[in-house]
Amino acid sequence: MLAKRIIPCLDIKDGRTVKGVNFVDLRDAGDPVELAEIYSKEGADELVFLDISATEQKRKTLADLVFRVAEKVNIPFTVGGGISSVEDVDVLLQNGADKVSVNSSAVKNPQLINDLVAKFGSQCIVVAIDAKQIDGEWIVHLVGGKVPTERKLFEWAKEVEERGAGEILFTSMDNDGTKDGFANKALAKLSTELNIPIIASGGAGNKQHFTDTFVEGKADAALAASVFHFKEIGIQELKTELKENGIPVRI
Repeated sequence: MLAKRIIPCLDIKDGRTVKGVNFVDLRDAGDPVELAEIYSKEGADELVFLDISATEQKRKTLADLVFRVAEKVNIPFTVGGGISSVEDVDVLLQNGADKVSVNSSAVKNPQLINDLVAKFGSQCIVVAIDAKQIDGEWIVHLVGGKVPTERKLFEWAKEVEERGAGEILFTSMDNDGTKDGFANKALAKLSTELNIPIIASGGAGNKQHFTDTFVEGKADAALAASVFHFKEIGIQELKTELKENGIPVRI
């Protein structure tokens, strides 16, 4: 069995790391370059950077930040936010990103996934899906969770896979920041129906939640933010507990 991955997530706004609850009420969580270096040394398997307020004008700022982080870490990291073209991805990869994450732009223009995969390869392309339950259906949302769409989570995830994406980063907006655990039923369904890795996001509050999402949610990786940023859970202690619980991890 492949090792399960632990991935700290740095949500970036105006060059700082921030964290909220249910995608709102953001508070400062520190300097992203410093945090990235710490996580790399502490044994994180990967990092994810999401520029949650990205606009076309900020592309250079994000590229500069990616370059500064790349100098400090020795683990793969994924960059997302405001990516809408092959050119955007090219800039980020040239500045040291290993993978890119697309979200709103892929929903608006699904062909973008095909184009990026054709240019850079599946292993490089992560599609992030933010969804929440409305009347019992998981509905995909855009623009940092502000705009509901007519897309349904499982149908969109299947299309994403068919278009060649290498991974899906699924964030449950209902669970985000609540620290009540991941959306394991939805994750298990995704993992069962799809053949590409699923990254669980939204809801981590304690070490048991990570075990639960790997066992019950069948997730391939688990992403979290505030529990790492505010030192509530240490990455090495988390991995030690996961290993004790029979979860394959890189120590």
